[in-house]
Amino acid sequence: MPATSPPIPGIEQVALSALGSRIRARRRELGVSATAAAEAAGISRVTLHRVEHGEPSVTMGAYVGVLSAIGLDLHHATEPTQQTGGQQPIRDDAAPTTLDARAKPMVRLTDFPQLRAVAWHLPDSAEITEQDALNLYERNWRYVDHAAMDAHESDFVKYLADTWGGGLLLV
Repeated sequence: MPATSPPIPGIEQVALSALGSRIRARRRELGVSATAAAEAAGISRVTLHRVEHGEPSVTMGAYVGVLSAIGLDLHHATEPTQQTGGQQPIRDDAAPTTLDARAKPMVRLTDFPQLRAVAWHLPDSAEITEQDALNLYERNWRYVDHAAMDAHESDFVKYLADTWGGGLLLV
C-alpha cells in the first residue's frame, strides 16, 4: 500500500505536479512506454505512475531515477528558462560533469548498435564512460538483440565485464 502523503503547502504540491507532468511529457516525447521507463529507472510501473502525478509520498530517489532514465536532470526539469518560453529545456548533453568522470575512457554510442538501442534516452551523439556502458548493458540486457550483435560489440561487452565488472556480466 502506498505511503500516506505528507501534508505540504499548495505551492510545493503545484511544483511536484509540474515536475510529474514534465516527466510524463518527456517520456511520451521519447515514445517510451511506462513499463520500459519504469524498468530503466529501477522502479515499478505503479511508482512511475505516482511520480508522473507528482505524489509527495514517492521518494526523491525514485524521482531522480526516472529523470535519469529519460535523460533529464533535476535542475533542468524544474527550472523554467526565458529562451524556451517558460518551458523546461531538455538536457541534450550527455557529457560527464565532474573532472573525475572526464578522465575515464569514453564510449561513443554510435560505435555499438546494441548499446545505442538500450541507451534510447540519450542523444545519438552521446559519449558515456565505460562503466556507464557496462551498467546500461547489464540493466537492459533483456532488450539486447543478441543475434544482431556483431563480434566487435561482443568483444567490447566481454572487455567491459573483465575490466569493470570483475570478469562478470551481471545479467
